[in-house]
Amino acid sequence: MTSRESPRRENPRRREVLEVLRTAPAPLGAAQVARRLGVHPNTVRFHLDALVADGLVERRTVRSPGPGRPGVGYVVRPGMDRGGARDYRLLARVLLSRWASADPAEARTEAMETGRAWGGVLVDPPPPFEQPTAERSTAVLVALLDELGFAPRVEDEDEREGDGGEEAAERGGERADGPARRIRLRHCPFLELAEEYGRLVCPLHLGLMQGALTRLDAPLTATALEPFAEADSCVAHLAGNTAA
Repeated sequence: MTSRESPRRENPRRREVLEVLRTAPAPLGAAQVARRLGVHPNTVRFHLDALVADGLVERRTVRSPGPGRPGVGYVVRPGMDRGGARDYRLLARVLLSRWASADPAEARTEAMETGRAWGGVLVDPPPPFEQPTAERSTAVLVALLDELGFAPRVEDEDEREGDGGEEAAERGGERADGPARRIRLRHCPFLELAEEYGRLVCPLHLGLMQGALTRLDAPLTATALEPFAEADSCVAHLAGNTAA
């Protein structure tokens, strides 16, 4: 898959229909467009219907020059052409490159703060008078990560062979509601950007998790994120929030 993502309407014939309508001085009927392109009117009608559904073209009533019912003409809707390719990855690279030029520690801090701010608006707070639990908060966080495309899976630190919990405690302090948790992230929706600007993208991800858990008033927080901890995944660590 390339970095340039084309919308569904990016179709060579459809683009030709659009261009005919765009250069016409007045609304054209399907038969008129078909004659200019040298194709069957039914083919043109199919593409015109799709362009209308996409909001690129609108139908107009056209008065007939002779007796009979008015016909239907088509015109391009005014505004910027929305049928071209998109390259949001390039935009992200432009913005990240500017961020990366700052002091590394300052850039990391800003990335974390930005992630926390966004994490706080991507989840709903718990209902009034409901006491947040680690299990419930973790489940909401995992649902958010899954929605964002991280393919998360929750693990307990103590389930790791050779990890008795001391390492987990060093990462995040006291535990809440049982063993500290790990969330294995088996997919990164920003993989190429993370490979190029991991020092910014990964702290942003960690901040996003922290912001979501703060919004949930959770008794735990995300204490660390290990980028590419294994060949097929990154690992986020959760532990009890000593301030809770």
